[in-house]
Amino acid sequence: MKRENVVGVFLPVFEAHRKEGSDGDAYNLTGLGKGGANISKLKRNYNKAVELLVELATLQTCFITLDEAIKVTNRRVNAIEHVIIPKIENTLTYIVTELDEMEREEFFRMKKIQAKKKRDRAIKETEEVLTLQQPDDGRAPKSLLEDEEDVPVLFT
Repeated sequence: MKRENVVGVFLPVFEAHRKEGSDGDAYNLTGLGKGGANISKLKRNYNKAVELLVELATLQTCFITLDEAIKVTNRRVNAIEHVIIPKIENTLTYIVTELDEMEREEFFRMKKIQAKKKRDRAIKETEEVLTLQQPDDGRAPKSLLEDEEDVPVLFT
C-alpha cells in the first residue's frame, strides 16, 4: 500500500499482490485435455477483476477520506465565518468607539484649558489695568532705582 498526497490529504493507494509459485504459474498444466483455453481466459479475467476491485477499493477509500477532509474544512470555514469574523468585527467596532470617545474627551479637555487660559489672561489684564489706573492719593509710585529705607539683614 502506497500513500499519495492530494491537496494536503494523504490518500491510500492499494495494489494487487500476486503470489506466484516457483515455476511462475501453479495451474500451468490445468485443462490440458479439454478446455485449457477457457481456463486461461478465466484466469486472465479473474486477474483483471481483482485489479479492478483493488482500484475500486482505492477510489472508494479516497472518496471517503476526501469527504471527511471536506467536512472538516467546511466546519472550519463556518466557524471562521460565523464566530471568529463577527468577534473580530465587534472588537474592531468597540476599539473605534473607544478611540472616538477618547478623542471627544481630549477635545473637551482642550476647550476647557483654552477657556481657563483665556479667563486667567483676562483677569491678569484687568489687574494690570487697575494697577495702572489707581487713583492718585498724593504719593508717587515707588521707584525701583531709588534706595528707600533698606533695612540691612544680618546673618549671624
